Amino acid sequence: MPGVNWLAAELGVNHKTVVAALKLLEDEGLILNQGPRRKRIVAGITSDGPRPMQICFLLYEQSDRETSFFVEMQHALMDAGHTVVYSAKSLTEMKMNVTTVERLVRKSEVDAWVIVAGSREILEFFAEHSAPSFALFGRRHSLAIASAGPNTEAAFADAINHLIANGHRRIVKICRSERRKPSPGWSERSFLEILRKNRIPVGDYNLPDWEESANGLRDLLKSLFNVTPPTAIIVDEAMHFIAILQYLGSIGLRVPEDISMFCAEFEPNFRWCNPSVAHLHWDSNQGVRRILRWASRVSQGKVDTRQTMIPAKFISGGTVGPAPGFIPPEARVPR
Repeated sequence: MPGVNWLAAELGVNHKTVVAALKLLEDEGLILNQGPRRKRIVAGITSDGPRPMQICFLLYEQSDRETSFFVEMQHALMDAGHTVVYSAKSLTEMKMNVTTVERLVRKSEVDAWVIVAGSREILEFFAEHSAPSFALFGRRHSLAIASAGPNTEAAFADAINHLIANGHRRIVKICRSERRKPSPGWSERSFLEILRKNRIPVGDYNLPDWEESANGLRDLLKSLFNVTPPTAIIVDEAMHFIAILQYLGSIGLRVPEDISMFCAEFEPNFRWCNPSVAHLHWDSNQGVRRILRWASRVSQGKVDTRQTMIPAKFISGGTVGPAPGFIPPEARVPR
């Protein structure tokens, strides 16, 4: 059944009238009350059939809910009859602490969870939890949890090889701590392995530790450009990409003439950038369709732990160019 607010607006009556009418229908056994903050259902729909669910999004950061991808996903779930709510605190606000997240889950009266960019420990907790869960992005590989996210392995390798082919040897990847700890994630391992295969020394310089704040990012950049400045920076998140671009401008460095930059995610506002931003691209519509299929199966009492990998590709934009002083082999004059 639709909620009280929707029914009152649709029927043109006040809320008290709707509540009284629903109570009469409940007394006659025509609809069933599922409890506080949960939608009533029409009698005759058993737990084995489809039922509307209350789905809670546990975001990586609160700002995630403003992105077009999550707005589209929320509307799709609501159009399918489900209710979407957001957790009071994000994973970053809870510092990816499993105990804190467990406490939140225990207090919440929801039917299912969607976890955005969870750490390995967080997703292990939800994989073992009784409530149905869906992992969007995050370190979900090989866990018994439904998930969707881009398969960026080949595209990411293309991006790094493209940088190396353009003479870049001092390459730095800036990513969150959950991508580095307790051990590097697969994309970070792939990054370091490609550098090794090209006989480029690797170490903390390539995958630096930093305090995850605006000041912490600025301090990291100051230290990077103090002694041995990188010729290329790989950034995981669009907001960090923009912050780094601003810092480079403040110290007089041009992109891509002085330093190349590549973003591992796509931000719709990149379409307004000139030069165009080098990035990874994948079809977000596939992610929306996957979460709808998961919600449909779970609402019918079925178990769904299938992991969906969405193909991604490297888009070589104008923010990547040759390393300073690099001469392509085809342009070199034979001695």
